[in-house]
Amino acid sequence: MATLTLLRQGNPLADPRNQLRVLAMASQYKPFGTALAESGYFPLRAASIQVLQVNVGKLCNQTCRHCHVDAGPDRREVMSRQTMQDCLDVLAQTGIPTLDITGGAPEMNPHFRWFVGAARRLGCHVIDRCNLTILLAPGYQDLSMFLAEQRVEVVASLPCYVPENTDAQRGDGVFDRSIAALQQLNAVGYGQPDSGLLLTLVHNPAGPSLPPPQAELETAYRRELRVRYGVVFNRLYTITNMPISRFLDDLLQSGKYDLYMRKLIDSYNPAAVAGLMCRTTLSVGWDGRLYDCDFNQMLELPLARGLPQHIRAFDVRLLEQRTIATGQHCYGCTAGCGSGCQGAIVSHRK
Repeated sequence: MATLTLLRQGNPLADPRNQLRVLAMASQYKPFGTALAESGYFPLRAASIQVLQVNVGKLCNQTCRHCHVDAGPDRREVMSRQTMQDCLDVLAQTGIPTLDITGGAPEMNPHFRWFVGAARRLGCHVIDRCNLTILLAPGYQDLSMFLAEQRVEVVASLPCYVPENTDAQRGDGVFDRSIAALQQLNAVGYGQPDSGLLLTLVHNPAGPSLPPPQAELETAYRRELRVRYGVVFNRLYTITNMPISRFLDDLLQSGKYDLYMRKLIDSYNPAAVAGLMCRTTLSVGWDGRLYDCDFNQMLELPLARGLPQHIRAFDVRLLEQRTIATGQHCYGCTAGCGSGCQGAIVSHRK
């Protein structure tokens, strides 16, 4: 396969330009822009900015097979305190209600707690996208209490309620540590009735398939986690694996890239387009550069020409109604029930 030959030369997946080249080869199928036009959504435009999603670095205590960030213990990209302050200035000036903090393991950024506290003092709803195992790591054992005190929503990755499936995707022993972390979060009030401390779990499929219906899977998670481990939570998000970075590499090495792309494209759901996260979210990279979404950020696919490209040049009037940069990878967010950082977009597939 030409794509596999391309990516076997050195370590080219580290270069987002090569990922874009591979994705462009999927234009043998219907281009995403054509699908948007047929649905009446071309060009795709933002509707507002309700969420500032900030990637504070690619440093992580795990190396997950599905990670679209290519995060891990050896990454050194870490957001500076000054860039965090630039984000806070934007939040203060615009009144954007939600700060969504992601990584890597965002908690490993040395300024994470300062950032959270400052955003909460501004009155922002703060989300921490947590891999769970960081809560048990040396130096982080009091993190659950800190998050509870700051009333931070925890959005936690748990690919499956079966140990084997989770460990296959995220590493040996990760499931048991994740359950221990969830029990720790429950102990300080997360997921408990009337506590107001939101605990959201995230499911990613283990392989080249779409997630099951979100409501049905949430029921299964709720039953199995409560019965087996005494764990409770507020809601479950299902998120489709995006064909970029490590998951793209896995698809290519297994010979399933074309199969998966065809599945995404054949499952395109026009009803999901209106609720795409890029229409109400703006993404900030660890270096302060701006992107339409976290996935575009990892592909280094910039905002459209003429728009501010860095958090220090933020202009809400230009950005809240911007034209959104798209590509073949965007089929991942519009397949089936749709997908994004807030889970499924619609309740039923087309």
